[in-house]
Amino acid sequence: MELAADYIAQYGYVAITVLLALGIIGLPIPDETLMLFVGYLASTGVLNYLLCILFSFVGSVIGMIISYGIGNKLGFTVVDKYGKWIGLTPKRFDRVQQWFTRYGIWTVLFSYFIPGVRHAAGYIAGISAMPFRKYMLICTIGAVVWTVLFISIGYVVGLKVA
Repeated sequence: MELAADYIAQYGYVAITVLLALGIIGLPIPDETLMLFVGYLASTGVLNYLLCILFSFVGSVIGMIISYGIGNKLGFTVVDKYGKWIGLTPKRFDRVQQWFTRYGIWTVLFSYFIPGVRHAAGYIAGISAMPFRKYMLICTIGAVVWTVLFISIGYVVGLKVA
């Protein structure tokens, strides 16, 4: 987390956007902790609350677009070739894809609040060929709620601590 704090101190809002995008696509960046920290920084006056929400939202959506694109272009080939190494056999993948086809919209929406699922939802949506417009609508709704919630929690806790 210290590295993320250093990036935010040096690059500001752009760092928030990039870190969240990288975290959403699956790099080991603690997204929720980052959002809480950003909210805390906003409560202390280091960052602007509304700009934190805006740049966090943008980073989240960028990460979801990238993961959807990777899933859509490379996903099934990668899963077929390397899935066995992470326990994703063709049979298990078929079940996941059927489940996603049935509940895909809700999966994408609620995935923001479940670590691990959030990182996989975009890839699975792309592999399952969820219509991009529908995916983006659900992503933006989820991203707004997620960013406002976690940044606000960090902000309120920061006010209580100060």
